[in-house]
Amino acid sequence: MSVKSSVAPTAKDPNVLTVETDPSESKERGVARTILRPSVQAAITLHNIAPHRKDTSLGALIDELSTQCQDAIDGKLGRSEAMLVAQAHTLDTLFNRLILRAAANQGEYLDAADRYFRLALRAQNQCRATIETLAAIKNPPHLAFVKQANIGHAVQVNNGAQPLPAATTPAPETENVPNKLLEHSDGERLVPGAKTTSSYTDSGLEAVEMLNGSADKAR
Repeated sequence: MSVKSSVAPTAKDPNVLTVETDPSESKERGVARTILRPSVQAAITLHNIAPHRKDTSLGALIDELSTQCQDAIDGKLGRSEAMLVAQAHTLDTLFNRLILRAAANQGEYLDAADRYFRLALRAQNQCRATIETLAAIKNPPHLAFVKQANIGHAVQVNNGAQPLPAATTPAPETENVPNKLLEHSDGERLVPGAKTTSSYTDSGLEAVEMLNGSADKAR
């Protein structure tokens, strides 16, 4: 495929891609902008793999794809829905064809039957995904915004602004009782070698009488 730069599009040769350049941009920039268009890339691919490419010019494919892309942008998805329905039917036909091939090889060629069964299930899965995509286009999901929701018992979640809770009075600090008891001796230290004074404490107990166990056995 060759690229031809001109002011007016001319698509006489189906293998020539005509690029419309703007005076404010360079030729390289115009070619890059044109090639990166989705419709141009798809048209080049279709022109190379279509069975009747000799009867269709590249310019006609680009114009038609550009029109269909613009319809999809504008919300006109009729052709997209029709394409998905046609693809779902094609995948379903492929699934049934592969199932028949698998059944024909099941008795003697188990490996071939297993491969056909796997391919059939893949075609079935793609058919299901295509139908789900079509259903999503026809019935798009609706998003629900919940302002309030009750969770459990007596619990409420509010998204709106709420007043701040009133300031609570801090709990009074508890006194450290051991430190209070030691305040009268705070700073005192034991001096090594210092004499200590004896202290008297009335225990309230009487003296114990001395007993002679050998003399008074009765007791």
